[in-house]
Amino acid sequence: MLRRWMPLAVVVLVSLGLGACTRFESTYVRKVQEADSLAKQLAAQKQKYQELSAENASLKSKLEQMTAERDKYVADLTGMTARRDQLATDLAGMTSLRDRLAADNKELDKVLQAKSDSLSQSIAELRGKNAELESQNAQLKQQIAGLNQQFANQQRSLDEKTAAASRLEQENVKQRQDIAALQRAEEERLQKTSKTYEDLLQKMKGEIALGQMTITELKGKLTVNMVDAILFDTGKAEVKPEGMEILQKVISILKDVKDKWIRIEGHTDNVQIIGQLAKKFPTNWELSAARSINVARFLQEQGIDPAILSGVAYGEYHPVASNETPEGKQKNRRIEIILVPKE
Repeated sequence: MLRRWMPLAVVVLVSLGLGACTRFESTYVRKVQEADSLAKQLAAQKQKYQELSAENASLKSKLEQMTAERDKYVADLTGMTARRDQLATDLAGMTSLRDRLAADNKELDKVLQAKSDSLSQSIAELRGKNAELESQNAQLKQQIAGLNQQFANQQRSLDEKTAAASRLEQENVKQRQDIAALQRAEEERLQKTSKTYEDLLQKMKGEIALGQMTITELKGKLTVNMVDAILFDTGKAEVKPEGMEILQKVISILKDVKDKWIRIEGHTDNVQIIGQLAKKFPTNWELSAARSINVARFLQEQGIDPAILSGVAYGEYHPVASNETPEGKQKNRRIEIILVPKE
């Protein structure tokens, strides 16, 4: 039974359900629409709430910032008020100080004015003294210029004298050197002369002992004085063999002499030449000249340099003793070989 009625019931139910569904569907759609609208409104309200919340947070932040600034301003104002009060106190003190300084300034002006008047007078006096000093200074400058010129002249003269003294000193040094060199040369020459003298004394000691010869030395001048009898026969000018032997002894010493002139001097007594001999030797000049020349020629022949040889005739005019005695005449008749230093 139930099974027979079930399809019908289903149909009825379906019909009822379809009708109800249609109504529900309409209501549902409306509600859905309303819900969507509310959802949109709610979203909008939420968005607005968020914006308001953000704005509120920003305002709170600004409020806190402004509160902090206000507190700072209040603190600054308090400090400025205290500073103002301090400045007012300082101003009062400075005003009092200003008044005292103004009074002191007036007193100082009086003192400065008095000092200024005194200084003006002093300046005027100083200007007068300065003008006087400038005049004196100008005179002193002129005097100094004159003294400088004198000093320059004296300095120039001193420089010239110094230069001259320097030149003189140099010349003196050179002269001392020259003198020292001459002294050394003279000493060497004297030593050589002394050696020649000693050698001749040693070589001719026999002739000297017999009185036929003398040898002297004075200031570098060496003289060998030989009586004519040991060199020449009476009235003759040729050197005899015995005389040549004696001259050879002298030549052995003189051959090493290079720094002296060798001068052979002929001397006679005052006896006049007469007879046949007078034809050859008219006077004692000719006889003394011939004898000195023959001795010089013999020395040349024996190797003595003729450039340092010379023959001189004095005749009877350089006697060394009196012609009034035989001994004197014998001394005056002589040949002198003289060694003279070269200048």
